[in-house]
Amino acid sequence: MASALLPFEGPADLSRIEAPVTLKAYLICAFAACGGLFFGYDTGWINGVLGMPYFITLYTGYSYDYNKKQPIGIDPTNFGLPSSTKSLMTSILSCGTFFGALIAGDIADFIGRRLTIIIGCLIFCVGCVLQIASTNQTVLFVFGRLVAGLGVGFISTVIILYMSEIAPRKVRGALVSAYQFCITVGILLANCVVYATQDRNDTGSYRIPIGVQFLWALILGTGLFILPESPRYHVMKGQLHSAAKSLAYVRGQPIESEYIKDELAEIVANHEYEMQVVPQTSYIGSWVACFHGSLRKGNSNIRRIIMACGLQMWQQLTGINFIFYFGTTFFQQLGTISNPFFISLITTLVNVLSTPISFVAIEYLGRRFLLIYGALGMVIMQYIVAIIGTTAGRVDADDPAAVRAMIAFICLNIFFFATSWGPTGWVVIGECFPLPIRSRGVGISTACNWFWNCIIAVVAPYMVGNSKGSANLGPKVFFIWGSLSIFSMVFAYFLVPEMKGLTLEQIDKMMEEVSPRKSLKWKPKTTFVADLARRDVEKSRQQWRDVNAATNTTGGLEGGMGGGYQEANEMGAMSDPYGTPVHGAGHGGGGGYGNSMGRDPYENPNTVRY
Repeated sequence: MASALLPFEGPADLSRIEAPVTLKAYLICAFAACGGLFFGYDTGWINGVLGMPYFITLYTGYSYDYNKKQPIGIDPTNFGLPSSTKSLMTSILSCGTFFGALIAGDIADFIGRRLTIIIGCLIFCVGCVLQIASTNQTVLFVFGRLVAGLGVGFISTVIILYMSEIAPRKVRGALVSAYQFCITVGILLANCVVYATQDRNDTGSYRIPIGVQFLWALILGTGLFILPESPRYHVMKGQLHSAAKSLAYVRGQPIESEYIKDELAEIVANHEYEMQVVPQTSYIGSWVACFHGSLRKGNSNIRRIIMACGLQMWQQLTGINFIFYFGTTFFQQLGTISNPFFISLITTLVNVLSTPISFVAIEYLGRRFLLIYGALGMVIMQYIVAIIGTTAGRVDADDPAAVRAMIAFICLNIFFFATSWGPTGWVVIGECFPLPIRSRGVGISTACNWFWNCIIAVVAPYMVGNSKGSANLGPKVFFIWGSLSIFSMVFAYFLVPEMKGLTLEQIDKMMEEVSPRKSLKWKPKTTFVADLARRDVEKSRQQWRDVNAATNTTGGLEGGMGGGYQEANEMGAMSDPYGTPVHGAGHGGGGGYGNSMGRDPYENPNTVRY
């Protein structure tokens, strides 16, 4: 496959490696970001449905007076699903997404990013049908969530991959952050639907929120039939003409544009380099390659995996999904909040309104800054919530002002998450992997997110529940989330480099040359095309010296090289994807060791022929 990508003309000038950002690029990425609606909407509706009177009576047999809006024969604080049922119904979707994320990477490499997302939409729809079909059959409802989770796993993994590969470097962080914004919008929409159906005394109370999800699958699946495949996927398959067409489409440039030629050449050169570094082995070996390298080398695959999986783990361990999964039932159990559904709607609205701030902050302040100081903000807010909740905010204290303060600081905690760890965690995992392992790397790290999401969904109901066998921590649970956020801050400081303003190819180079703490000052000095050109020239020169020494041949190096170039140009002519003749495809004859360059790259500092 490597030889199929050679030769290619490309830039040595760093300013020429990407086309100007166009409105089309914004619109394509914004549409792809709609995949976040699946994750967000499911988080929102399960939170509300688990607290719905009709749903609770359906699965517990309790009675409820819809006129008085209170349960019959049971304390309101005990009116709810058992912790085990809530845990199972919530966590099983994350279990499905875990396996879906792992599988999606391989499928995306085999059939493409676009088709994998479409398949994910279809699987998700099957899961929704099974959930709607259940009445009080726990098994059918749970199985439906498992299947839906498989589809969400496909979508959540490949959307990040697709967006990272097509987004322009100058706004890539902002555009991929739009995925997190769509997650928050999904949560808000779900809360609005649930708020409207919560008092229904029929199956429509939970079936309507579930059924609305079909709309997201229809919009995303239909739109992706129109959008192009990732150009980097085509490069990986050796399909340069298709890569050129896709890149021209997403950049809003004609296919013959110099910008398109130069950017595609840089992608090709980086892929050639990574193919030399990453061992090409069996299927199992290709998975093992994701964990290859030294822990001490910043650009090793194992370090990238640790960084990406660690980010996804700590994102979940900040406890944010505790609020969005179990916020309604948690507020009910506190006994100090009169309208838990409305408070959940407010926290979700804060999440939605805060996330767009990250669109600007992530490009101006950077990924690393947001992760470190966002975690610090969450630590402070969560400790304050825990302190108030265990003192003036207790039920027996009967202090409405303290309860309002708790809600305010929970909202501030959401603000810090929504502007930092929420979007940045997704941005970084889409940026940090080299092309040969990118789909699997993103799949593994996304699966890690869903694994810890599943752990939170399983454990959290027992941490705050008041049923038998539960810890009944109440607000004290925020001491745990705050302490875990300290670890997330330390992790970001030592292991996450700054990637703003760099192409995916330049990020590879940066991680190779500097540590995360020094990454902010790193600037690219050359392009991959120029680097490969220099390596080829140096290799050819060394080979010529070796031949000279072995045969005792006289004659200058330049003469021998010149003969090599001449024969290469005569024998190796071929056409690039744009129909332009490119010379130097073959190796030089004459001198015996001409390289694959049509001319010496040092003749012109701005363009090399690769």
